[in-house]
Amino acid sequence: MTVEEDPKATPSLPDYKPLPSSSSHELKDAVLISSHPSSPSRRRFIISIFLISFASILIYIFWPSDPRIKIIRVKISHVHVHRRPVPSIDMTLLVTLKVSNADVYSFDFTDLDVTIDYKGKTLGHVSSDGGHVTAFGSSYLDAEAELDGVTVFPDVIHLIHDLAKGSVEFDTVTETNGKLGVLFFRFPLKAKVACGILVDTVNQTISRQSCSPL
Repeated sequence: MTVEEDPKATPSLPDYKPLPSSSSHELKDAVLISSHPSSPSRRRFIISIFLISFASILIYIFWPSDPRIKIIRVKISHVHVHRRPVPSIDMTLLVTLKVSNADVYSFDFTDLDVTIDYKGKTLGHVSSDGGHVTAFGSSYLDAEAELDGVTVFPDVIHLIHDLAKGSVEFDTVTETNGKLGVLFFRFPLKAKVACGILVDTVNQTISRQSCSPL
């Protein structure tokens, strides 16, 4: 027995028509076209990063920095102790300083002053005339001071004891004023450094030194 299907009961499916092959090319073209506008933006971003990095390097190289000042040697001589009327000391200090310039500019300093303290009290000042330091160069200076009648009582007793022991600890503040030279231009520059030094009075050398800018 055969059953006949009613054509009205099962509707016929619509005919499937494949997309034309040209649509795939149009899709690729659309993707390529949409990607083009982002290329200039990426190029501008890369150029901006490069310019910022290059400018940072130039600023780092050409930005002026303070000259580095270091006490190389302190020589104590002509020590004479007075017991009357009050304990006091006469002595001569010869200080050798090294001024280093880490900039691409030359540095001309007009004056250099070193304050020498012992246990928080000022013994005296050591001064030096001006000088010239080339770019990336350094210069050595000798400054001498005669300290007559140092009466930092009661610390003078400790100073006499330290001199006899062979080592004295001083605190120094070095200050210099000068100008940086850039072609025909001059820019004022000031540096101030505080150092704690331990002087070996036997060998006339510095056995320990710690410095910090002020």
